[in-house]
Amino acid sequence: MTTTYKLNAKELSETVIKSIKEAFKDKDIEITVTDNIEETEYLLSTEANKKHLYQAIEDLEQGKGIPMTLAELQENFH
Repeated sequence: MTTTYKLNAKELSETVIKSIKEAFKDKDIEITVTDNIEETEYLLSTEANKKHLYQAIEDLEQGKGIPMTLAELQENFH
């Protein structure tokens, strides 16, 4: 079983810990704590990514994109 808890560090409390203990009972668990980086910030975090994304936006604005429906996109690339 996998469960994701997303909360502000200020919201971490004994109640949250108790709910995790109740959900997983006597099972071994692994807890990983990461800060929640905003997706756009992450995508723009490297110069190469930033350049690629801005070029893609420019291409789309100039009509260089390939129009397709979501179903076509999933069929071709999923």
